[in-house]
Amino acid sequence: MKAPVIFIFLFSALNGLSYSLSNSGHAQSACSNKTDSLKKIMLAGLGDRSHPSDIATINLINKLAAEFIEIKPDSTLYYGYKAIALSKKINYKAGIADGLVETGHANYFKGGFAQAKAELNEAISIYTDLNNKQGLSNAYTVTGQMYNMQADYKQALYYLNLARGIYEHQNNKRELPVCYKNIGMVYFGQGRHSAALDYYYKALFVEIEERNQTATADIYNNIGDVLQNMRAYPKALDYYNKALGIAKQTHDLLEIGTATENIGEVLLAQKHYDQAINYLSKALHIAIKQDDKDGISYISADLGLCYANKGQYDLALSYFNTALQTAAKYNIVYDKTYALIGFATLFNQQKDYQKAFNYASSGHKLAEQINNIWFRANAVFELNNSLAGLGKFEEAHKLSMEYIALQDSLNNDENIQKITSYNLEYEFASKQRKLIAQQKEKDELYAQRLKQERTNLIFLSTVLSGMVLIAAVYYKSKRRQQKINAVLQERNNEIVQKKADLDEQAIKLNDLNHLKDRLIAVLAHDLRAPLSTLRGLFTLLEDDTLTNDQFLDLIPQAVKKLEYTSDFLDTLLFWINSQMDNFDSTDKAFLIKDVVANETTNYCEQAALKGIRLIDNVSDNIIVAADPNSIRIVVRNLITNAIKFSRENDTITISTNYLDDNNILMSIKDTGIGMQQHQLDKLFKSKVDSGHGTNNESGTGMGLLFCKDLVEKCHGKIWVESQPGHGTEFFFTLPLGSFNEEAMIVS
Repeated sequence: MKAPVIFIFLFSALNGLSYSLSNSGHAQSACSNKTDSLKKIMLAGLGDRSHPSDIATINLINKLAAEFIEIKPDSTLYYGYKAIALSKKINYKAGIADGLVETGHANYFKGGFAQAKAELNEAISIYTDLNNKQGLSNAYTVTGQMYNMQADYKQALYYLNLARGIYEHQNNKRELPVCYKNIGMVYFGQGRHSAALDYYYKALFVEIEERNQTATADIYNNIGDVLQNMRAYPKALDYYNKALGIAKQTHDLLEIGTATENIGEVLLAQKHYDQAINYLSKALHIAIKQDDKDGISYISADLGLCYANKGQYDLALSYFNTALQTAAKYNIVYDKTYALIGFATLFNQQKDYQKAFNYASSGHKLAEQINNIWFRANAVFELNNSLAGLGKFEEAHKLSMEYIALQDSLNNDENIQKITSYNLEYEFASKQRKLIAQQKEKDELYAQRLKQERTNLIFLSTVLSGMVLIAAVYYKSKRRQQKINAVLQERNNEIVQKKADLDEQAIKLNDLNHLKDRLIAVLAHDLRAPLSTLRGLFTLLEDDTLTNDQFLDLIPQAVKKLEYTSDFLDTLLFWINSQMDNFDSTDKAFLIKDVVANETTNYCEQAALKGIRLIDNVSDNIIVAADPNSIRIVVRNLITNAIKFSRENDTITISTNYLDDNNILMSIKDTGIGMQQHQLDKLFKSKVDSGHGTNNESGTGMGLLFCKDLVEKCHGKIWVESQPGHGTEFFFTLPLGSFNEEAMIVS
């Protein structure tokens, strides 16, 4: 493959992968930053003519593979194997070895230990032949991490100390703290907390000095693990929360998952099970997204313990099965031990002591094998419980003494003193660095000020001579501009005012046009019918078609239509008048009882003719501030509407209540036929097709629209509640009148 083709492939892969991860949460920012940095490295590589371009490109592909190990291990495998294939074509040994380290790293991360060992051993062999110390140290580190995951601590320390020797000889402050941290993790796995703390703090001091935030967060997690095993839970949470805060700032998905898992484990130890489940579920989601088999197994065991302690045994059993199966499949001894002890805990809680004993024995055997004091202590604790449950009290007593001894070794004073000492040293070093940085900043600022002052003196000597002239010219120009601006502002104000006037006129014309359309529609439809009826009646009379008796029989129906039309015209004319700008809407204080009593008296006979009870429950002493004529029309419309849609033996009740200190709530409630939801949705919005009443009464459909306008002009609100077959209740509010003024009596 030619070099330009390789670069095209690499740029396409970078852009494509960035797009594919654009919806992956926290990983998005991290991936974007990493791929952007690699693009810059690639551009720099294109300009470097000191190496063959194929080799430079392969090196960049291997760097890309390394960048994705914590974000997307499958991408590391893809780019690592691509680099190996390209390197073999040109027999580039170092490129093959670099690719093998990356694929080995990804494979063990995903649980493929056999494949990882083969690839890492081959890489070490190639680096040894090439005498490539940098490559050897990197391969040793990854190999040590792999053996640590398998709880093969002897091999892990062997390889990590080989890497440490190279880094210390090179004074490599970028990789050395990583090596220290990994050695500390091996000692922690063995339960040797004192040795683990030595290396964790060594790593922490270097990373803080180098200002590496991501690595600092990782080490905070490690120190928190030691404190958690010592049951110093508040201190452990302090370190975990520090780690989580830094990880969120740097968008490091792996560290976010680790810190979240650790916080969940502390909450589990503190018996805050629901909070623990919340954190652990988030951590498990991240582990699954990264295909982290170690994380999936260990977090599943944590969740199993949470649900076991909550008494949700089926759910706990499911999580323990996931933990044990994953650990067994990928030979993760550390996680397998934890899962076995978890099963023992579950069965002890269920009082199935024989099963608990079997799992605890297996867990204890593995804990002894990997020589982990914390696991041994937990396994012994569960063995003690199961033996006590089986009635073997003497053996249980011996194990309880062993458990106390193991706990003492975890919580010995040396570890407490060491943490205190390291914290003091860390705080002192941090303050020193801060003071040095502040002093350096002051010195730089002082030197900068001196230089600036010298420059200013030279510049001022040149500028001052021209400033007076410039000021005079500027002042004259400014005055001229101010006059022009004043004229322009005046003209602009005139234009704005004219536009506002035109807009206001347009709104008024539009409102009048709508009013015209609505009135024409009402008059055309609702006045034509009664007039046509009268004209037909008189035509029949004129033609002698009707007899005198027949004519007399039709007169009541005609009178009824005329009364309806007259009432409608009164309402319509009042409403039309209310829409005009010069409408005299004078709010007055009056007794609402007077208006309601007058209307109920007028319509009591009409209601009685249909067999309907019309009840006035309005209080005698409620004073409102509104236009009496408007409220009379509203009450009249709502009463006639209720009569129209009520049946024989139905009841219409008019009542009032105080809504608050400033308003009353008025209700006109009937037990009539009610309304469907689609009918309710149309009310008060526009003219509706009025249905026929229970005695086939007709209507205009405009009455409720009038009511809405008139109530709102009186500073109130109107609404309705109804159910089919169960009646309708209209509500409207009115402002209270003052009791200090004499209330008007409305006749």
